[in-house]
Amino acid sequence: MRIVVAEDSPILRAGLVGLLEDEGHTVLAAVPDAEALRAAVLEHAPEVVVSDIRMPPTHTDEGLRAAIELRAANPRLRILIFSQYVETQYASRLLAGNSAGVGYLLKERVMDTRDFMDALARVAAGGTALDPEVVTQLFGASQRRRTLETLSPREREVLGLMAEGRSNGAIAAALFVTERAVEKHVASIFSKLELPVSGSDHRRVLAVLRYLGVE
Repeated sequence: MRIVVAEDSPILRAGLVGLLEDEGHTVLAAVPDAEALRAAVLEHAPEVVVSDIRMPPTHTDEGLRAAIELRAANPRLRILIFSQYVETQYASRLLAGNSAGVGYLLKERVMDTRDFMDALARVAAGGTALDPEVVTQLFGASQRRRTLETLSPREREVLGLMAEGRSNGAIAAALFVTERAVEKHVASIFSKLELPVSGSDHRRVLAVLRYLGVE
């Protein structure tokens, strides 16, 4: 895939570029700040952006705000936030802007490069890849819980694992149940969250957004 990387640490930026290129991807640009990120996306039209949150000049939330703007301009652009921090306000806005192709990983919790590459692949394919801590904090900040209260404890467990980007097979393995049992729980979740079959909407992603309170 064609990727733009935004990371202000030269060492981490070089590491990301090396990892992505070793995996056969094309890094179109690797930039140190949000303004350079906007310019690189405009120039190169990547498929995916991998961006930190806190970058120059203020080192607060420049990267995430730039990602929100880029998604608003091009909803098909895939965004993977890779950061040390969880910014719930802006993360909610990023997730609410479109129902597919968004990821948010915490650097300190990615223990294996394979996990990072798997998350990137899910995002590029139009899915979600959210660190469990991001899920926890976003859910804690959510005000839209009434519908979710209709879910059983097991259904909430399944939906939480869906929010992490796991497939039905991976959920079944994590919960020590059959994949068929997971399929039944997922179908029940879709029904309770009033997510009918649609030719355009990705119901798993929409269910996750409903779970996080950003859809």
